[in-house]
Amino acid sequence: MLKKLTKIKTEVYALGQHISMSAHKARRVVDQIRGRSYEETLMILELMPYRACYPILKLVYSAAANANSNMDSNESNLVISKAEVSEGTATKKLKPRARGRSFTIKRPTCHIAIVVKDILLDEYQYVGVDFIDSFRCSKKVKSKKKYTAVSYHDMYTNGGVWDKK
Repeated sequence: MLKKLTKIKTEVYALGQHISMSAHKARRVVDQIRGRSYEETLMILELMPYRACYPILKLVYSAAANANSNMDSNESNLVISKAEVSEGTATKKLKPRARGRSFTIKRPTCHIAIVVKDILLDEYQYVGVDFIDSFRCSKKVKSKKKYTAVSYHDMYTNGGVWDKK
């Protein structure tokens, strides 16, 4: 039985798109929770007085639920590894003004991505591979032609496109 080193998934994310607030106001809150543990993040978000805290709190809950269902990880071992806020599309409305004119009102939106990492899981893990299965996979294929000539064509050493007439 051979052991093969394989990379396993240790990060899970939750993505919220078209959240109706400016990206600048959401970044103010996200900068406070980046790199903190899951439980500490919940306390911070519940006590902060900003309107952006509620959708970010819902995303943190969703990322923790994704980590629990996908990787079977405990919530006490989770850390917010990445938190990104990007600008979304601006919704435009028309506000009627005097003398039949109208002004446009732009409501900015943002996209928020929260990435949660389990600190107890290793990124690489040894997985057992059966020796017979690995031997079957590396079986050589016999070709019908015994001698095959391999030619190397390089555009710069063989004259390239410009020397053709």
